[in-house]
Amino acid sequence: MHRRIIAPGALAAASVLLAIPASAASASPGAPGIGDPYYPAYGNGGYDVSHYDLRLKYQPATDELEGTATILARTTQDLSRFDLDFLLDVSEVRVDGAKAAFTTSGEHELEITPATPLAKGAAVTVVVRYRGIPSSKQAYGFTSWHRTPDGGVGANEPESAWWWFPSNDHPLDKATYDVSVLVPDGSQAISNGRLQSTGSRLGWTRWNWRSAKPQATYLATLAVGRFDVTTGTSESGIPVVNAYSKDLGGNAGAARASVERTGEIADWLSGYFGPYPFDALGGYVPNTTTGYALETQTRPFYSPRQFANGSNVSVVVHELAHQWYGDDVSVAGWKDIWLNEGFARYAQWLWSEHEDEGTARELADYVYASHPADDAFWTVRPGDPGAANQFDIAVYDRGALAVQALREEIGDDAFFAVLKGWPRERAYGNASVADFRAYAERISGRQLGALFDTWLFQPVKPAAPAARASFAKASAAPVQPKSWKKIAATNGVHAH
Repeated sequence: MHRRIIAPGALAAASVLLAIPASAASASPGAPGIGDPYYPAYGNGGYDVSHYDLRLKYQPATDELEGTATILARTTQDLSRFDLDFLLDVSEVRVDGAKAAFTTSGEHELEITPATPLAKGAAVTVVVRYRGIPSSKQAYGFTSWHRTPDGGVGANEPESAWWWFPSNDHPLDKATYDVSVLVPDGSQAISNGRLQSTGSRLGWTRWNWRSAKPQATYLATLAVGRFDVTTGTSESGIPVVNAYSKDLGGNAGAARASVERTGEIADWLSGYFGPYPFDALGGYVPNTTTGYALETQTRPFYSPRQFANGSNVSVVVHELAHQWYGDDVSVAGWKDIWLNEGFARYAQWLWSEHEDEGTARELADYVYASHPADDAFWTVRPGDPGAANQFDIAVYDRGALAVQALREEIGDDAFFAVLKGWPRERAYGNASVADFRAYAERISGRQLGALFDTWLFQPVKPAAPAARASFAKASAAPVQPKSWKKIAATNGVHAH
């Protein structure tokens, strides 16, 4: 018999090793980016968020924001450390109740090291206490927080969350939200979803908003200022909350004449896209100097400039179409932006048909003929335009041409079945252009690889035969549809 003699020190060391969980030994930092090639540092790896609870206090006079964010998540790997995307000044972080170490890195990374490593598949609660002046913060040389004469607004694409709450900032990680904001009496706090309650005490009013369906971080919004708030209900029974800055000046009437049609337009769009996917509707127009609009979920943001030349119902159609194409079904990666913008633009074409101001086919003919073969318009590939061209006009207009080409290829019955079925197929999730092509092929029974390649991925103007009969008939000097100027007026809608 042979005996192994174990020294006491070795025995103690072995006991320590046995006491360390296997997950701790294998734990590693989560990636500082979620893996999007357009924006490598956006989002984070190692966890998936299910809910954000944001309890905020904002002072319009100084633009000071303080808050406590409680983030519910589940780990996707054994984690020794993880990141949140955030810019304001953090005073404390707790993970599962215990204080965690934290530091900052890069342009917008908040690095958090929990007291003990986190095992894969664990439910985790992260609490971040913070304060700061959002308008004083920049990343990559810009800000997504808009200071207004009476407050501030967080709204931008593809990023805006960093300026007002810590997050996993990429559309792949959608979550539900509770946003509770304390503001001085006389100011209003506008956010997404349904207004649950308001209450005033000692000169301050708290506004409590809830987004009950999954929402991408860039679609979360906050606006504080002095607003006129209107409420109503769409014909289909969805509550509508709209808000207009009290100092819109000459743009006030046109803004109201447009945004007050939100319920009507959403009900009309449901005839093409299926039932409205959320439990709240609305829009808001703060007194910002920026020129774009944004499909912030359930409550789109519109800049006053959108209404400088009168009412602009077309931009409302565009942003509400995104509630299905972009919000309900969000991009898997930012290269899939055509799934948002091509279809929102096409909704404007369908509205033109509805208003008897030019059919989608006539608009397609006009766009096709308006850009000669050597126009740089055709060098942008809507199916993967690159970060620099993500919001190029070609993503919108050539993107809508691709939608019309699909309609011509598979016929109206299959086309409208695809248009309505897609938001149901991928409800509250994410998808790629390849996923949409596969779905369209399944519903239509047609092979669509060549068509998608021609219209979305080739950096040249499609030849007339590839464009199908209607495009081929477009003359060198086509007649401009009556709706064109209204649609073109929204060209800067996402010029961020």
